Amino acid sequence: MRIDINCDMGESFGRYTLGHDEALMPLITSANIACGLHAGDPVVMERTIRLAREAGVAIGAHPGLPDLQGFGRRRLDLSAEEAEAFVLYQVGALAAFARASGVELNHVKPHGALYNQAAVDHELARAIARGVARFSRNLILVGLAGSALVEAGIEVGLPVASEGFPERGYTAAGTLLPRGQPGAIIAGPEQAAENALRLAREGISLPSAGGTQRVPIDTLCVHGDNPNAEQILRAIRTRLAENGVGVATLMAR
Repeated sequence: MRIDINCDMGESFGRYTLGHDEALMPLITSANIACGLHAGDPVVMERTIRLAREAGVAIGAHPGLPDLQGFGRRRLDLSAEEAEAFVLYQVGALAAFARASGVELNHVKPHGALYNQAAVDHELARAIARGVARFSRNLILVGLAGSALVEAGIEVGLPVASEGFPERGYTAAGTLLPRGQPGAIIAGPEQAAENALRLAREGISLPSAGGTQRVPIDTLCVHGDNPNAEQILRAIRTRLAENGVGVATLMAR
């Protein structure tokens, strides 16, 4: 059994540094790289791609809302046309740097509020999926397990990956607890590692018309701006290995 481990990266901007990309890159299999709207800039994008290439880590676009000051975590009500265009714009920008560095994009994972809104907003989810598909139908669309985003990816013919969050808390409906609420952020490496093993083995239980359903998890996310990200990733890798769970880059299926 194998599972992908991804991390949001390239979120520094100009003279401002966020995260510890160099320390985290060897511990993951997929990097979601900010594309300049919620975080990142052209220089940071190129440097992060090179870092991922040198580590043998798969590269994905991490498009966000156009909100640098709010780090893309504040809700913006984009029209479907705007959302589709913003996603296409960001994926294309990162893909240009990737190709210039001799690598290709593997996946797309929306960031922050865009991701969370698309988990439940079917119109927004379809707009994001269309934006990805207009660039390439070979890119894997990563979304919250059981979300409208995963459904939209399947609808437009994209390969999809269901994501789980070992260092985030969930609501009863299977969405992520909003940041700031008690239990939303799990800082303890051991608890996160136990959550990762459970998600890898069992998937996640979501409410359905018949009671509950189990949804398998394809990739585990650890946020690079979590102060304990390195310790969490090391604990997860150890716990997975001890229990016979390997790690591998996301593959289209």
